[in-house]
Amino acid sequence: MSARCYDIPIRLAIVFAAVLATPSAFAADSALSAGDTAWMLTSTALVLFMTIPGLSLFYAGMVRAKNALSVMMQCFAITCLVTVLWALYAYSLAFTDGGAMNGVVGGLGKVFMNGVAADTLSGTIPETVFSMFQLTFAIITPALIVGAFAERMKFSALMWFVGLWLTFVYAPVCHWVWGGGWLGARGVLDFAGGTVVHINAGVAGLVAALVIGKRSGYPATPMMPHNLMLTLTGAGMLWVGWFGFNAGSELAADGTAGMAMAVTQVATAAAALAWMIAEWSAHGKPSALGIASGAVAGLVAITPASGFVGPMGSLVIGIVAGIGCFHAATKMKRALGYDDALDCFGVHAVGGIIGALLTGVFVSGSLGGAGLADGVSMSAQLGTQVLGVASTIVYDGIATFIILKLLDAVIGLRVTEEHETQGLDIALHDERGYSL
Repeated sequence: MSARCYDIPIRLAIVFAAVLATPSAFAADSALSAGDTAWMLTSTALVLFMTIPGLSLFYAGMVRAKNALSVMMQCFAITCLVTVLWALYAYSLAFTDGGAMNGVVGGLGKVFMNGVAADTLSGTIPETVFSMFQLTFAIITPALIVGAFAERMKFSALMWFVGLWLTFVYAPVCHWVWGGGWLGARGVLDFAGGTVVHINAGVAGLVAALVIGKRSGYPATPMMPHNLMLTLTGAGMLWVGWFGFNAGSELAADGTAGMAMAVTQVATAAAALAWMIAEWSAHGKPSALGIASGAVAGLVAITPASGFVGPMGSLVIGIVAGIGCFHAATKMKRALGYDDALDCFGVHAVGGIIGALLTGVFVSGSLGGAGLADGVSMSAQLGTQVLGVASTIVYDGIATFIILKLLDAVIGLRVTEEHETQGLDIALHDERGYSL
């Protein structure tokens, strides 16, 4: 046999190896991206980590010791309730075609996760992963509201409120912006939830605080955070988890996700320093609670802008958010006299509004952003952002007020004065956060 005959198998093996080594050789038949999927699995876990344990610890440390366990219980229970409702119908209301009502709310085509299978894709990732990622946003949004009425709401009323609010507020607003609804069609920019999550939660929190009323003894009785070590630990977890929140919202492992991660870090650091310096100037000393609150304010404000702005734009957004949220959470709250216990409105609504509006400015390519859509001026985009903010505030405020008043009439919202004095840990759960 000639040498050429021996050479044929070797050449075939080389060709076969080259084909296997070419990424596009078999990818043409499938849109699934393993890299994107791996990143989105990670991001989903990071965002869930933001609620439990991140937000749970952040809030628990800021309340009085007698209510610490109840706040963590609320966040845990919200996670469970929203997960079940999301699988039953809320995902469908947020992310399917609603037919004649499509601009307002989605349809029922995916109730009970109908049609969502292991091989069903949403872009380049499995739809199961997309749905889970969006679920983590739906979980943290009502959990944020807990901070506004902490230490005084009945647990039964909370569970009913969260179920109704998810159905009639969160799912529709989510659909407006991300699910093919009217705000998205108008060109509202909200990369990761400044409008859908933070303005939505902050406004609902303010309405809840006003409807339920002030804590007994507020503001005459000091109600200091009982464990700032827990709060700073929770804030750190939120900061880390937020990279999944913002960079994950690109739904791909690409350059935009990388920029979203970078600007998130810059804005958060800038806001934390800005809050710290503002507090230092106003009160003579910087506080650990202040720098943690400033960091969260920066995280909130960069959320709508994270996929659209550059590093210098994020720096300005962070500074404005740190100063603006500091004044909202301190001076404005004292001036108006409402009892937003953990500054849900002052940080999340105000931070979300600042971020949403400044997105319309710093998205401009001349300011280092991703660039405006063809034919859209900066003033036009800013006007569109105002429309998105105003629409969310009005709808959310009215719908939340109606839900709360109905629940108050049927089952009551507030614990008794005796239970409030005793503390919700014992009164509602027959347990203590601490046994010392």
